[in-house]
Amino acid sequence: MTTPTLRLALVQAAADLDPATNRDALAKLTAEHGAGADLVVFPEVFARDFGPAGSDISPYAEPLDGPFAATVAAAASAAGTTVVAGMFEQGPDPERPYNTLLVRGAATVSYRKVHLYDSFGYRESDRLTAGPIEPTVVDVDGWKVGLMTCYDLRFPELARALVDRGAELIVVPAAWVAGPRKVDHWRTLVTARAIENTVYVAATGQPTPRYCGHSLVVDPFGEVLVEGTPGSPDAPEVLRAVAERTVLEEARRVNPSLVNRRLR
Repeated sequence: MTTPTLRLALVQAAADLDPATNRDALAKLTAEHGAGADLVVFPEVFARDFGPAGSDISPYAEPLDGPFAATVAAAASAAGTTVVAGMFEQGPDPERPYNTLLVRGAATVSYRKVHLYDSFGYRESDRLTAGPIEPTVVDVDGWKVGLMTCYDLRFPELARALVDRGAELIVVPAAWVAGPRKVDHWRTLVTARAIENTVYVAATGQPTPRYCGHSLVVDPFGEVLVEGTPGSPDAPEVLRAVAERTVLEEARRVNPSLVNRRLR
C-alpha cells in the first residue's frame, strides 16, 4: 500500500564498548522516541563500538538471531515502529565478521556493508569481511527504503543501484570518523546522493569527539530538512523529519534525471 508520508526519527547516540549497555540504550531510546515515528534509525555498529583503531572486534560478533537482534525486534514491536541499527555479525571467517545493518519491525532484513573503510589511514578490511554486492531495499509502511552504511556513501553507484530497485528513501547509519574536512564531506555527499537520485536520504552518525555527528535528512530537491549538532557521547540527540510522497513525485517531475539517463 502506498502511504503519503513516512515519519523518521534519527537517533544520534554513541555506542559503548559494552554490548549490554548498548542493548539497554537502544531499548530505552526506542521506547522514548519510537512511538511517534514509522522508522527509527540508529548509527552504524550500535551494538558495540569499533574500539581503538585496529582492535579485534570479532569477540563481539553475533548471529542474526542473537541478543542484539532480539533487543532490536522487541523494541520495535513494543513501540509499534521499525528500527534500523548496526552490529557485527558472525560470518564464515571467525576473525573478520560482517558490519551489518538490521531492520526489524514492519520487515525483517539485514544488509552487510559492501565498502569497507580502507581510507584516511584506516584498514577496516583487516578486521571485517565485505558483504556481497547486492543492493538491499526493504518495504517500510509502503515506502521503499534502501540501505547503505557509512563509507558506502562515497560510492554513488550503490545509491543509484538502490534507486534502480525502487528506493525512495536511503538510510545511512554511520560512524563517520572525525577529522579535517570530514563534516564537509559528510554533508556534501549526503546531499549529492539525494539530488542526483531524486530521493530522500536519512543519515545517522555517532557523535563527537571520535565521530562527526551532524546527522541529517535531505529531501529529493537537496533541501536539508533537519541537521544535528556535532553532539556528545553523554547526550543522545533525536532528530525528526517527515518524508512526503508529494515532494518525491514533484522532484522527479521537475528534475527527471532518472528518466533522462543515457547508458549507452
